[in-house]
Amino acid sequence: MTLLKRLFIVPAILLAMGVASAQTPDNDVIIAEISNSASPYYYPNLMMRYQAGEKLSAEEYHYLYYGYAFQPEYKPLATNQAWDRVQEIMARLAIDTPSVMDVDELISASTAAMEGDPFSPKLLNIMAYAYGTAGDKHREEAYFHHLNGILECIGSSGTGLKEKEPMHVIMFSHALDFIAAKDWNYLKARIISRTVEFVPFERPHNKVKGFYFDYSRVYWNKPENYTFKRERTWQFNNLKPREYK
Repeated sequence: MTLLKRLFIVPAILLAMGVASAQTPDNDVIIAEISNSASPYYYPNLMMRYQAGEKLSAEEYHYLYYGYAFQPEYKPLATNQAWDRVQEIMARLAIDTPSVMDVDELISASTAAMEGDPFSPKLLNIMAYAYGTAGDKHREEAYFHHLNGILECIGSSGTGLKEKEPMHVIMFSHALDFIAAKDWNYLKARIISRTVEFVPFERPHNKVKGFYFDYSRVYWNKPENYTFKRERTWQFNNLKPREYK
């Protein structure tokens, strides 16, 4: 599959190399809010609204995304077999003129893959494309808003310009999704500390050579003697640009 050329319009916050007012995730605050049934950020309610396709606020995406790390369903190191099926379909799909059967299979496989990674930018991107192709504008726009909401959430979690100001992600792939969403190429990540890695760009952008990402939430779930296995030359998908109004 070829590297993504943006399906979506990237929000203004992502166009800047840094974020003026980063909202670094505070785990204690997040746990307190998502566990309180009287809170507007009570997790079961947030997830239900997300799955129903409601457009959420930036604050709601923040608690939803980082709050997922405290849910029993969060298994960042588990194999997502449904994602393999998604890749198989995308590899044979005629992007401009897909068959109804392929689109239906793509939606089914992507829905299954999202059970293990509900905030995957690449899966949200694919779902927006699939539903748009199927003529379901309501769901197309819902996944489009979720996609940009998650990308903005990651982008506002830190500047990514320094080791002490990393952007926070809950899956290894989300860091690379974030960079690919800008249509930028990147090189192999470098381990900086026990929780932070630096992903260099193939070439500097606005004099910035790469971004720092915090993967601490993934490491919380590392079993004893587990050896990390993850793609380092990841590609988003082969969707062509689309414009949303």
